[in-house]
Amino acid sequence: MKKSLRTGVAAAVAADAAPATGVALTASGEPEPTTPSTDGPGYGYTKIRRGVPDSAERFTVTSPDVRDGEALPADTWADAFGCTGDNRQPRLSWSGAPQATRSYAITMFDPDAPTGAGFWHWLAWDIPAGHTGVDTQLPVDAITGIGDSGTAGYLGPCPPSGDLTHHYEISVYALDVPTLDLPASAPPTVAAFTMSGHILGYARITGTARR
Repeated sequence: MKKSLRTGVAAAVAADAAPATGVALTASGEPEPTTPSTDGPGYGYTKIRRGVPDSAERFTVTSPDVRDGEALPADTWADAFGCTGDNRQPRLSWSGAPQATRSYAITMFDPDAPTGAGFWHWLAWDIPAGHTGVDTQLPVDAITGIGDSGTAGYLGPCPPSGDLTHHYEISVYALDVPTLDLPASAPPTVAAFTMSGHILGYARITGTARR
């Protein structure tokens, strides 16, 4: 499925931080698809600007649980909304982040959710700069944020039955501050918007899900 929905945070970030280029971009910074997908219920797409600054460097993230562009394993699926997965947080390892990095943040975002604003599945920040990955638990000093479900921590995929293939963008952000000074209760849009003003670099891996 095409990756073209964007969030309110991206729109806010764009207005505040990103120059117009004349080219519509997805959340991943890729060119906006010109033709909608026809293998689902026919929800449309909204063109909004991305939330990662053009100056951000790219680095690498890998996972033994997620193969980029392939289906997420069943045990990482949600145990809610009619799904019966184990809701296991994917393990991540990253390398090549900018030397000036002072902390990391992690998000998982579904731009294909039929909400008009995508869906935040996972937000975490204040991960100390000395870390180069996370296991199935976050470092003790990290802040576990609230996703769009209203619950804290990782929430795996559970797309609507019969819907299009959803793409779950797992992003690691290298930030220029040691803390975002945000409470764990910060709304996901506020957390993501705050992160966007401090991004030095980012790495991304995308898993898919459909049922």
